[in-house]
Order: sequence, then C-alpha cells, then structure tokens
Amino acid sequence: DFKEKYGIDGSIISAVDLLKGIAKCAGMNAPEVEGATGYIDTNFEGKADCAVKELETKDFVYIHLEAPDECGHRNEPENKVKAIELIDEKILGRILPALEKYGDYKVMVLPDHPTPIVTMTHAGDPVPYLIYQKSKAADNGIPTFTEATAREAGNYVEIGYTLMNKFINE
Repeated sequence: DFKEKYGIDGSIISAVDLLKGIAKCAGMNAPEVEGATGYIDTNFEGKADCAVKELETKDFVYIHLEAPDECGHRNEPENKVKAIELIDEKILGRILPALEKYGDYKVMVLPDHPTPIVTMTHAGDPVPYLIYQKSKAADNGIPTFTEATAREAGNYVEIGYTLMNKFINE
C-alpha cells in the first residue's frame, strides 16, 4: 500500500491499464482522463488538468506518458521529439504554474526506460532523472536536462525501485 509505505496519499494519471491496475492495488486513485490514449494524440492537457485537480486532495500524483516510448517502438524520431516537446509544453507548462500556490513541492521527471529509435525496443540502460524542489536552490551548474548532462552529474541510483524513496524522503 502506497500510503502505508510512504505516509502520503497518491494518484496515477495514465492511459495504460496495467499501470492503473498497479495503482489500484497500491491503494492509489487512478482517475480516467477522456482522450488519454498512450500515443502522441493523447489528451496531454487533460492529463495535466487531472493531475492539478488530484493535488487538491492528494499529496502525490504520478503522470505516466507513453507517447515517447511508443514513438521509439514505431521508429518515429520526429514524433518522439514532438512528444517530448508536448510534454514540456502541455504537461509541465500547465502543472508548474499551478503548483506555485503550494509553499513547497517536488517534481520528478524521467522515462521509465529507454526505447532507442535505432533498436525500436526497450533497453536496460540507466535513465536520466531530474528532481526539482521549490524550496531548494538548483545551482548545480547543469544548464539543461539531457541524457548526457544526467550522466555528467554522476547522481546514479543503482537499484531503480529505491528512486521513489529518494524522491519522497530526501
């Protein structure tokens, strides 16, 4: 149970039934978002708005966006780039301003796994992640968030499932 493990209530926003089922098994809310498809045509704005609404009653919201992964599987480099741009614009661009009403908050951005265009399948390589906390200075000298800058930062989490504990408790 997510609340029992971390002491906070959570929700997941996803078009993927497997993830919604895992969330429900963990005692998390998994609201439906009209037009959520898991592809580049998904309702990005609806997912962002749903997350903002969930934060009115929940401490934590996980937004799962499948579009970059699916574009990798389909060998669609232009759409993969577009999907990431849409996440930046329509998810982060809507959520970050809405979070400003809270005294403090954290945001973590990461893929669940790499799906390189060249192989069109999942890879077991480490994934870059970014954790931002409003109340902490972000002067780490890293100007952008990319695979290369994440590698250069040297902040490596050996066991993937421990990242949530790092995010919530550190």
